[in-house]
Amino acid sequence: MSEIKSLFATRLYRAELSEFGDPIDPAVLEASCYSIAEDDEAGQEWCENEGYPGYTSYASLTDLPWRFPIFKTLVDALDQHVAAFVEELDFDLGDKGLSLEDIWINILPPGGMHSNHIHPHSVISGTTYVEMPEGASALKLEDPRLPMMMAAPPRKKTAREDLKAFVYQAPKVGDVLLWESWLRHEVPMNLAEEDNRISVSFNYKWE
Repeated sequence: MSEIKSLFATRLYRAELSEFGDPIDPAVLEASCYSIAEDDEAGQEWCENEGYPGYTSYASLTDLPWRFPIFKTLVDALDQHVAAFVEELDFDLGDKGLSLEDIWINILPPGGMHSNHIHPHSVISGTTYVEMPEGASALKLEDPRLPMMMAAPPRKKTAREDLKAFVYQAPKVGDVLLWESWLRHEVPMNLAEEDNRISVSFNYKWE
């Protein structure tokens, strides 16, 4: 009797941020993101020089949890989500652990996008969603085997999700998504008519 197995699984973790730790009011977190963006002249300058759409604190602020208590509360919750994901991944961490490497704000205006990329120096990456207006971009995830499929025919539109070359996740406000940092991903164009797509992204390293 024939048997077909799924091998080399790529895991994606999705949960409500409030599942662990104290609830965080999305409106307060949104206001904090805008306040930080308004005061972060170095970040504004970097975005302008690099042609980065909207605002990110990635290249300017490296200590959000120390500066702003709401981000310390956020990281306390994220630590628990990452621990749950690590348990699912069956990592053998030895006498080390995973710790926050960096965390940053993304404010993506209508028409803005983030091209596909990976986070090569980290173990777990993820995003929690602060504002997702109607038309805001889903997260696009790419099958890591895609570069090796030189002669493979395309998949049917009705293919199972685990067989598709690209998978889109449309998160809602308050969701947290986690994935292994080698997984290529992108944010397609924000098609919201007026409002910004706001998220907070982060990396965890093994040390």
